Amino acid sequence: MSEQRSPLDAWSGADDEPWAAPIARHMPLILTAAGALGVAPFAAARWFAADWAVAILDTIIVVAFVSLAIYIYRTRKVRVAGLLIAVLCVTGTVVTVQICGPQTVYWAYPALMACFYVVRPREAIAFTLTMAAVLFVQLLGKVDPLPLAAILVTLVITMAFAASFSVLNNRQQQELIRLVARDPLTGVGNRRAFMSRLAHVMAAFERDRVPSSLVMLDIDHFKQINDRHGHSAGDEVLKRVARRIESRIRATDGLYRIGGEEFVVVIEGRGIETAAHIAEELRERIEGVELMPGISVTVSVGAAEIRERESHEAWLRRADQAMYSAKRLGRNRVKVAV
Repeated sequence: MSEQRSPLDAWSGADDEPWAAPIARHMPLILTAAGALGVAPFAAARWFAADWAVAILDTIIVVAFVSLAIYIYRTRKVRVAGLLIAVLCVTGTVVTVQICGPQTVYWAYPALMACFYVVRPREAIAFTLTMAAVLFVQLLGKVDPLPLAAILVTLVITMAFAASFSVLNNRQQQELIRLVARDPLTGVGNRRAFMSRLAHVMAAFERDRVPSSLVMLDIDHFKQINDRHGHSAGDEVLKRVARRIESRIRATDGLYRIGGEEFVVVIEGRGIETAAHIAEELRERIEGVELMPGISVTVSVGAAEIRERESHEAWLRRADQAMYSAKRLGRNRVKVAV
C-alpha cells in the first residue's frame, strides 16, 4: 500500500477550492463536533450519577474534541490534529472499556472509522490493530469465546473495508487535484496551478529574499496554423512546444499554460540574468526544429524578475509587457522587463 495521504490531508489542500462542496470543506469540524456532541450527553449523565471516574474521562474527551476543532479551524494544519484525534479515539475507547466494562466495546467501531479518516492508511492500520489487540486482552476472560471472536472478526472486517475506502478516496482526490491543476491538452500546469505557485514563490521571496523570475512565451502567428492546417494540428503544436520547453527547464521550475498559445515558466531561485539566458535557449530550441511536417514556429519571449514589495499582478504584468514588446519589435526574440 503506497498511499501516503489521508482524507483529512486532502481536505486541507481543497479547503479553499471552489470545486469542493461545502460539506467537504467543513468535514473536519463536522467530525470533531460529532465526537464532542456524541460523548457530551454521556459525560453529563455520569456527572449526575456521581460516576466520577468515567465522568472525568468523558469530559476530557469532549474538551479534547472541541480543542482540536478550534485548532483545525484556526490553523488549517490537519496533520498533527489528525494524529491527535486518532490517539484520542483509540485511547478513549480502550480506557472506557477498561473502566466501564465489555458493554462499551461498541465505541471501537466509530473510533476505527475515525482513524481511517484522520490519518494515513498505514498509520490507521497500526492504530486500529493496536486497539484490537488491547481490547482482546481486556475482554479475554470477561466475554465468552464466541462473542469475543465475533467482536474481533467484525473489527477486522470493518478495518478492511475502511482501509479500502481510504485508499480509493485518496486516489480519487489525487486524480481530481491533478485534473484541476493541469491543462487537459498539454498536461502542463494551468492558470490555477500557476497562481498557486506564484503565491509560494512570493512567500519565499518575502521570507528569505529568494530571487525568482518569470519567462513568458507566446507562439507567433499561431492563428495562421489553425487556419491553414486545422485545429488538430494547432493542438499538436501546442503539445510539442510544451514538451520542448519542459525538456530544457529544471525539475524545480514550473511550466504553465495560461492562455490559448501562451506559456509561462516560473524559475524559482534565479535572477533575471539566468532567466534571460534560459529564455533565449527556449526561443532557439523552438525556432530550430520542425515540430510537424511542414510546420515550424517561433516564439516571442518576455522575462521579469520579482521586485521587492511587488504584487504578483504587477510582476506578471511586467513579464507580459516584455513579451508583447518582443512581438512589436518583430517577434522571435527575447525582451527583458525593466
